[in-house]
Amino acid sequence: MATTTEAPRQTLFLRNATGLVKAWSTFDAFLYAFWSVNLVTLGLYGMSFVYTIPDGQLLGAVLLTGVLVTFLVLTYAQLVSAMPRAGGDYAWQSRILGGGLGFVLAITGWWFTLWLWTPIYANILIVQFFAPLAYTLGWSGVATFFGSHTGIFVSCLIVLAFVSWVITLGMEGYAKIQRFCFRLGMGGLLVMLGLLLFSTHQAFVDAFNREAGQLFGASGNAYQATIDASTKGGGPTGVSFGNFGFTSTLLLLPFLAFYLLWPVWGATLYGEVRGAKEYRKVFNAMFWGLWVTVALVAVIILLIVKTIGWDFYYAANASYWNSIFVAGSPAPPVAIWPYPVMLAGWLVNNHLFQAVLIIAMGLWFFGWAGTLFLSSTRVIFAAAFDRVLPEWAANISAKRRVPYGSLILMIIPSLIVSAIWAYQPNFQSIFLWATGVIAITFLGTVIAAAIMPWRRKDIFENSPIARFRIAGIPVITITGVVSALFLLFMLAEWSFNTVYGTAFSASPASPIYFGLTYLAAIVIYLVARTVRKRQGIDLSRIHREIPVE
Repeated sequence: MATTTEAPRQTLFLRNATGLVKAWSTFDAFLYAFWSVNLVTLGLYGMSFVYTIPDGQLLGAVLLTGVLVTFLVLTYAQLVSAMPRAGGDYAWQSRILGGGLGFVLAITGWWFTLWLWTPIYANILIVQFFAPLAYTLGWSGVATFFGSHTGIFVSCLIVLAFVSWVITLGMEGYAKIQRFCFRLGMGGLLVMLGLLLFSTHQAFVDAFNREAGQLFGASGNAYQATIDASTKGGGPTGVSFGNFGFTSTLLLLPFLAFYLLWPVWGATLYGEVRGAKEYRKVFNAMFWGLWVTVALVAVIILLIVKTIGWDFYYAANASYWNSIFVAGSPAPPVAIWPYPVMLAGWLVNNHLFQAVLIIAMGLWFFGWAGTLFLSSTRVIFAAAFDRVLPEWAANISAKRRVPYGSLILMIIPSLIVSAIWAYQPNFQSIFLWATGVIAITFLGTVIAAAIMPWRRKDIFENSPIARFRIAGIPVITITGVVSALFLLFMLAEWSFNTVYGTAFSASPASPIYFGLTYLAAIVIYLVARTVRKRQGIDLSRIHREIPVE
């Protein structure tokens, strides 16, 4: 009897199945979208810069941004329904635009760029949690520490440790963290809104003067002194909430994109969401994540107008930021960022209550923090599953189904970037385009969506969205074109308008840095294609196929 030994047959993908499991419900996906457009951590922070365009109508701009981002939601929801796979942007772009272009756009946006968001998250943690909590409890030394180079780096380490921990819990574990933070965080928000609703403007002026004196040593009328500091620093004065300049309102949109652009942040995860092939479920998760946030932002804005005062809100932000970025600007009486949660808490003359409110609202950060790496790990995983990146980057743990190889590729570079941010502040200008590069990735996706009915007719015609047409034109093409125009508008403003601080003429280091990251991605792809070709693996053939689940 003769026996023969055959060489194992080379499979197209790394494995017969990804090994990931559908651990999330659509409610979990909604929470992730809701956290991604976080009205506290990103919203209040991003809106603190709108004082630079005082003639714009902020509430109108928020509503308009919500409408335009809805087209982005429509586009992404249709893509998810047509191809619900891990990797999102990478999977769609590589199958429609081509493997090389898809890899470069997605990897630069979701891998290289998210390293830079680590110190951004850490800075938000300082200004919204550590600093206001420390001053409230009388621990000024702790607040001072977190303003030092080492304190900033420690904050980065805390963010990295927490994010790594929640991701290693797996999708089910992180879902529990989201739900816990959502319940308590919403409770804290309701308390904050109640304080602003049932208090008067004079009560706020008195509370601000009292706490500015007790916590920061300010004397006299600190409320008026804050407005005066804004005036001396070149900030706006006499700002009316009723101001409405159409062009100025449009120019607020790139500021608001800092938080309202991200309801589709979880698109890379829909390979692990139950019911992802049902368009309505996917759309509802993203849509309500966006519009619940828009509604809450509208309420907060109106309550700030009523109780804090719109002129003071602009002046407080202007005096704080100008004292940092504008030479010769006087320091404001309250020497930390005017966090609206802290200001609302001052309406109750009890520091323990104020501290508890800050802690409760801090859960908006901790429920959101996992967004730093979670979406990115799935893009890296998908590229490794397609054999573009090393195979170990697609390894997953047997119990919790965590792609730990991809997580390592996020953690280690982020440590290096965090150290540079903390100890070499001169390099911080390279971080300015961290939002713009992700917008470029989104632009690639919506262009892919618009041409999918013709470029990949096989995918489109066999998907649930094939029946969605207006006057014979696929809806995904219409929404993709509108989304592309919206993104191009913002990219043009970020590139050439100096008001945002990101213009090429004002900060050439940032586009140069990101240009090098695109170049690095191209090199990685070309090397991978050469190596895989020698191994008998055709990457172009892989990128013509739909990834297996």
